[in-house]
Amino acid sequence: MDYYPVSIKNLIRSLARLPGIGQKTAERLAMHILQQPADEAHQLARNIVDLKKKLRLCQRCFALSDDTLCRICNDPARENGLICVVEQPADMASIEKSGAFNGRYHILGGVLSPMDGIGPDDIKIAQLVDRVEKEAIREIIIATGTNVEGESTAAYIAGILEPLPVTVSRIASGVPMGGDLKYVDQVTLKRAMESRHGI
Repeated sequence: MDYYPVSIKNLIRSLARLPGIGQKTAERLAMHILQQPADEAHQLARNIVDLKKKLRLCQRCFALSDDTLCRICNDPARENGLICVVEQPADMASIEKSGAFNGRYHILGGVLSPMDGIGPDDIKIAQLVDRVEKEAIREIIIATGTNVEGESTAAYIAGILEPLPVTVSRIASGVPMGGDLKYVDQVTLKRAMESRHGI
């Protein structure tokens, strides 16, 4: 990279630190930015600075937000008595893209992982219990991952909420649409059989 001036090398290094961006992609992005009009490069830089300055977590559900409450918590058309519990904001975005849910969310900010030193106090479980006690919630839908950590987090939350007057459910998981059974792992097949329903 000695053939580039220091300013380009610095940009390439910064871009290459982004997840999923290798050295070659970082170099292409840097060259693209270099070829853009100055006002577009300045706008990109302003957007990044604004993101770091303005973005915060919603005080109610812990989604990413520019305001005290996020767009979903502020939406009067959303169903108040229904909360979907997810691990991260990206999980909420995936559910929103599906259009299958019209309630509210609660973002844990991770999952229980004793091996990594992450316990109940390190994620937003206490805040979920507080919401159930104060917001007249009818149902909690747990939509954590189906890996060991996601399953143990779901089980822990279900146990914590058991004494409270709220229905706790878990999203179904199993064979994906268009999936071929011979390529599906045994755990997924077992879950699909347990979650079967009428047609």
